[in-house]
Amino acid sequence: MDAGEFQAATGVSRETRERLEAYAESLRRWQKAINLVGAKTLPDLWRRHMLDSAQLRPLVPDDTQCLVDLGSGAGFPGLVLAIMGVQGVHLIESDARKAAFLREAARVTGAAVTVHVARIEAVEGLAADVVTARAFAPLGRLLAAAARFWTPNTLGLFLKGQDIDAELTEAAKCWRFTTERLPSRSDPSGVVLRVGGLSRADADH
Repeated sequence: MDAGEFQAATGVSRETRERLEAYAESLRRWQKAINLVGAKTLPDLWRRHMLDSAQLRPLVPDDTQCLVDLGSGAGFPGLVLAIMGVQGVHLIESDARKAAFLREAARVTGAAVTVHVARIEAVEGLAADVVTARAFAPLGRLLAAAARFWTPNTLGLFLKGQDIDAELTEAAKCWRFTTERLPSRSDPSGVVLRVGGLSRADADH
């Protein structure tokens, strides 16, 4: 998949495509110095990373004011969603070099994001409408991290792989939540997990 095929698949405007191309160019340049994505995935950047992230855009509610992206890394999916028009995107990344890349990528694309160079447990005061994550942690640990930002109305949108059944079973030991699985548009073995109603299992007692 190239940028043109991505545009056809997602229906983004030419301007958005050009901003994403600037992001891709920046990523390839920085990748030579720091490991932002798996080197083998670079030739397939538009499908493996851009489309994988962009498929969340239609699932983000239109009235979203605060989206928290956990362990943003190279900016997937949070920075892609900001470039595609999601408001109030917060990227949390503890690695200072990756955070420097995120700031540079936001600058060259004109994306309005807030980059937090911190561990997730050090970030205070964000009540998220949406929490996103990709390749961050098994679901149980992911929910523990997301819970800091969760409100009764928060929606979780998590890009997960083929181990999702085992992860769901393990997570259910500690957490109560509702889930909906959507097939991934970028990976036949992947799923988009839509999560709501998060609470600790021991809160039932």
